[in-house]
Amino acid sequence: MSTHAKLAVLGSINADHILNLAHFPRPGETVIGKQYQIAFGGKGANQAVAAGRAGAEIAFIACVGADDIGERIRQQLEQDRIDIAPVETVEGEATGVAMIFVNAEGENNIGIYSGANAALTPACVARHQQVIAEADALLMQLESPLESVLAAAEIARAHHTQVILNPAPATQLSDALLSHIDIITPNETEAEILTGIAVKNDDDAARAAAALHAKGINTVLITLGRRGVWLSVAGEGERIPGFSVQSVDTIAAGDTFNGAFITARLEGMALREAVRFAHAAAAIAVTRPGAQPSVPWRTEIDAFLLQQD
Repeated sequence: MSTHAKLAVLGSINADHILNLAHFPRPGETVIGKQYQIAFGGKGANQAVAAGRAGAEIAFIACVGADDIGERIRQQLEQDRIDIAPVETVEGEATGVAMIFVNAEGENNIGIYSGANAALTPACVARHQQVIAEADALLMQLESPLESVLAAAEIARAHHTQVILNPAPATQLSDALLSHIDIITPNETEAEILTGIAVKNDDDAARAAAALHAKGINTVLITLGRRGVWLSVAGEGERIPGFSVQSVDTIAAGDTFNGAFITARLEGMALREAVRFAHAAAAIAVTRPGAQPSVPWRTEIDAFLLQQD
């Protein structure tokens, strides 16, 4: 692939309302927060920003509401080196919202209102099919309507555009959709929902990867949190460890990994090298609070990797 390979990202845009707490509230319990912020998020936008900051040539297919925050998000995306021509503004609808609790361990609980993200319909996808057709790769997640994800995957397959799916939030997927996927990047929970195999160790990861290969997916990356990533290509698997850092919160760590990984691949990096590059990006992200504010720029990722060698 050339260094000018094009990436299309299709997915969600949210305004994240983040509240830091000592512990998650139990039903009926009120917990006083320590810190509150509004940051721009949504899995699609996070992954687009991660790719844009990592150096990808990228266009983003998405929807925002006809509100002030939607316009601010469009402006921010442009600053992150993203072509926002395919980002549609939906009249009479709010920009998507995520309410996020973060506990003292840096873990998070999230509730989402899709808002304008629900307007990313198959008809909307069809309006931007040229973006997908002209791209070398299409990166998607599951905060958009499933029928739209399938429609985009079908367009990509018809035009020989590589399809990367981050199957989050976790949900069961049809074999029809999975058969169009070239690279899939579930975490342990998502891998279990897709395959029925609980991923507790490397052997489990290998079996889950084999089940996904059987559905027609050539490359499987199962993200294992602190333990790294299980990378399996056509049945040949290995675990690639991540980097050990002091985590502040894990919001957007997986999204940063996905955006950085596909950017590296489009630049021609070998799979293992691309995973290591993505590990570095995610490691930087977890040392900072919030979703998009935590996503590193290319110079930061390169500098981090130089320190590891």
